[in-house]
Amino acid sequence: MSDNNNFFFGGNFGGPGGNFGDFFNQLGKMFGGGFEAGGSSEPVNYELAERIAKQQIGKVTPVGPQETSAVTDTVRLADMWLDDATVLPSSEGTVSAWNAEQWLEATLPTWKRFVTPVAQRMNEAQLEQLPEEAREMVGPMMQIMNSMSGMNFGMQLGHSLGDLASQALTGSDFGLPVVPSGTIAIMPQHVKAIAKDLEVTELDILMYVCAREAARQRLFKHVPWLVERLVSSVEEYAAGLVIDTSHIEEATRELGLESGDPEKIQEAMQRLQNLDLSPKITSRNAGATSRLETMLALVEGWVELVVTQAMGERVPSTSALNEAWRRRRATGGSAEKAFSRVVGIEFSAPKVAEAMELWRRVEIAVGMQRRDAIWDHPDFLPVAEDLDNSAAFIDALLDQGGNDEFDPIAEINALEEMLKNEAEKKDDEGKED
Repeated sequence: MSDNNNFFFGGNFGGPGGNFGDFFNQLGKMFGGGFEAGGSSEPVNYELAERIAKQQIGKVTPVGPQETSAVTDTVRLADMWLDDATVLPSSEGTVSAWNAEQWLEATLPTWKRFVTPVAQRMNEAQLEQLPEEAREMVGPMMQIMNSMSGMNFGMQLGHSLGDLASQALTGSDFGLPVVPSGTIAIMPQHVKAIAKDLEVTELDILMYVCAREAARQRLFKHVPWLVERLVSSVEEYAAGLVIDTSHIEEATRELGLESGDPEKIQEAMQRLQNLDLSPKITSRNAGATSRLETMLALVEGWVELVVTQAMGERVPSTSALNEAWRRRRATGGSAEKAFSRVVGIEFSAPKVAEAMELWRRVEIAVGMQRRDAIWDHPDFLPVAEDLDNSAAFIDALLDQGGNDEFDPIAEINALEEMLKNEAEKKDDEGKED
C-alpha cells in the first residue's frame, strides 16, 4: 500500500488556487458518490473498497443446491476422518458453499481488523515526517487529506480483495481466520476450476480442500487465543511503523536543482525519473512479523499433517494434492502474499514444511494428545528457531514426563501461583522492615 505515500510526499490537489471541495466532490461522483470534502476521516474508505472489489469480481453465479449438498456431505465425511488424526474435536460449524462475492462480504469485517491499525499508523507516520512549518499549514486541511488517504487505501484494498476473492478455495484459504466464527466455508466453483489443471479427480480435490478447512476450524475454535494473537501481532507491527525519506532527500540534493540552469535542470529531471523515490517503510517492532510468520507456519503445518494422516490411506492422491497445494502457496495463494497485498506487511514465506515436520516429530516423541495439548497456551508453542532445529523443543517435552503427567494449564496455574506467593512474601517482608 505504499502508493498511499503520494498523498503526503508530492501531488498538487486541485491546482493553484483550486477549490478543494469541488475537486473532491467531483472525485466522489467518479466513484459513485459517497465522498465529500469534510467527509469520513476513517483511515480506509471501506465502502469504496467493497465497491471496487465487487466490480473486479464481476458477475457471479449463485451456488446451486446440488453444489451445496455435495460440500455439506464432503465436509461431514472429512470431519469424521479427522477424528483419527487429532484429539481436537469437530468445530461443529455451519457448513456453507460460497461464491466469490459471498467470500468478500463474509470476510471483510476481519480484514478491517487487520488493515485499520496499519493504515492509521501509516497516516500518522507520514504526518510526522513533515517539517513543523508544513504541519501547521497542513493542519486546516487534515480532514480533507485523511479522506483522500482513506480513499487511496480503499482503492488498493478493493483491488487486492477482489483478487483474493477470485482465487480463494475456502473461507480461511490462506491460513488466516477471516471467516465468521463457527463457519466452514467452501467455494465449489473455484474448486471445480482448478480441477482442470490437476491430474486428480474433482471429488478428491473437494475432499482435500474440505478436510483442510475443517481442520483449520477445529484449531480456530478450540484454540480461542489464536485469532487475537494474530491480530495483536499486526497491531504491534503497525504501532512501530517508521517512514524513512532520507534517501529521497539525498537524491534530490545530488541533482543540483538549485543551480537555476534550465539545461541542467532538464537533465536532472530525466535522472529523477529513473530513481525510486518511494519512502522506505519499516517497523521498529520487527519481531511482530517474525512471530506472525511462525504462527502461520505452525497453523498450516499442523493442518497439513493431520489432513495427510486422515486422508493418506483413504485417498491415494493425497501426496499429489499436498504437492499441488505447496506449489499454489509458492505462486501466490499464501498468507504472506495476502498480507502483503491487503494489509501492507511484507514478511518471508512461513516455513510450513518445516512446521509440519516438527509436529510429526513431536507426535512420534510424545504422542498425539500431547502434540495437540501444546496449543493450550501460546507460551507452549515452538518459536522460530525450533522450526529449523526441533531437537531442543522435543527434548524439553520429554523432560516434562510421560503423556499422563503433562497438563499445560496446570503448569501455567502452578507458575502463576508461585509468582503470587513470592510477591506476597516480599510484601510481608517489606511491612516487617
